[in-house]
Amino acid sequence: MQKRDRANTRAALLNAARIRFAQFGYDGTTVRDIAHDAHVDPALVFRYFGSKRALFEEACVDHEVLGQVMSGPLSELPAGMLESVVFQDWSQFAGEHPLVMLLRSPSHGPARQSLERQVDAGHIEGLIKQVHGQDAALRAEMLVACLLGMGIMRTALHSTALTSATLEDVLPYFSGITKLLLEGDGVPPQQHPEQG
Repeated sequence: MQKRDRANTRAALLNAARIRFAQFGYDGTTVRDIAHDAHVDPALVFRYFGSKRALFEEACVDHEVLGQVMSGPLSELPAGMLESVVFQDWSQFAGEHPLVMLLRSPSHGPARQSLERQVDAGHIEGLIKQVHGQDAALRAEMLVACLLGMGIMRTALHSTALTSATLEDVLPYFSGITKLLLEGDGVPPQQHPEQG
């Protein structure tokens, strides 16, 4: 029972943090605010996450889910990435993609830098291993940029076509993008003729 209570409390804090950070950014959110929304003592934030910064980093990106998706079979990658990054139900997080929290927290450099290192090391590197051919890092980052852009377009900008589209609508196109960037040789750099 104690383990279940611990898990529930931790989940409640994480959900409350995501909503607060999405609405007010890092600097506009206090540990007391998060604990109040989760109906727990503020000390539990430090017990379960260690610091406000660590909670912010975990709230922004579900590293476990992304890690599983990006290390899985290549054939399942497009649907998995779309489901976890673009078409996730963000209604409990103020209706916006968690990475919008980063955009609302431009002044908190340490949290951003730490998160960037984690995402780069934990997920981009895993994706790079699936790339065939040249410019692996560039092509992997382009694919991730495409995903994040779609997520922000749907939740923060509420673009008409993407917001009304389903995963099944987008999947054929995104599968083509994935195939181009990861499975083939990509588009080689343009060769400029020497000027004589």
